[in-house]
Amino acid sequence: MKVNYNNDGRIMLSIQKASALKRISAGLLDAIVLSILSLGFTLIISAVTGYDAKSQRLQDLYSRYESAYSVDFDVTEQQYKLYSEEQSSQYDKAYEALINDAEVLQLYPQILNLTVLMISLGLFLSCLIAEFIVPLILGNGMTLGKKVFSIALMHDNGVRVDAVALFIRTILGKYTIEIMIPALIVIMISFNTIGLVGAVVLGLILLLQAILFLATGNRTLIHDLLARTVCVDYASQRIYASQATMLEAIRQEAQRKAEEKEY
Repeated sequence: MKVNYNNDGRIMLSIQKASALKRISAGLLDAIVLSILSLGFTLIISAVTGYDAKSQRLQDLYSRYESAYSVDFDVTEQQYKLYSEEQSSQYDKAYEALINDAEVLQLYPQILNLTVLMISLGLFLSCLIAEFIVPLILGNGMTLGKKVFSIALMHDNGVRVDAVALFIRTILGKYTIEIMIPALIVIMISFNTIGLVGAVVLGLILLLQAILFLATGNRTLIHDLLARTVCVDYASQRIYASQATMLEAIRQEAQRKAEEKEY
């Protein structure tokens, strides 16, 4: 057991970090599990709220105005700029009629709100199960992916990760910052409620993740930074139950080495 000290005198253990390949492989498996759970919860919420019927009705109204005015609402801004004056005039009339339809005005925000609800709640429940409840059951912060590839979590001081840190890592780090914020941005982009700013925020989050992973000694990501956790190789890394247990182990190791030197 190798023990070092940093500049302020805090104990620094030699950490057997999980390899990048193992972390990526475990992450992909966990992403599959998360996607399956999220899809299941989303389908349940959709059935309960009647989302499909509302969405189909809104689509029917769009199609009605497209047929009445011989236009296609599914065009990009660049395509619209290429329209002739007659085509753009016809499109504008159709769009004005659409947005003045009372039923469209009622359904559109409902669909937007339900979309956000289904995705946010589905992802929240999935993260809660896959990234919090399962690791509590398996122990040492192990998700299914981490269990398969023999990866564990611990605090950066060598102590076993606790439920509070695991909750912060899962809900504040993974769910809120790394999953839900990008998902909301994608939803707003698809509903044309946000533009370049959303793409910039997505890019900054990805850039921050890359910098943290490449520049930190423990290959830290946002969720690990918030919870002060590190992914380690379970087979070779000793994880202590508490700070006191770790200090006692260090004391015993130091005593053993001191006794060996006498001979």
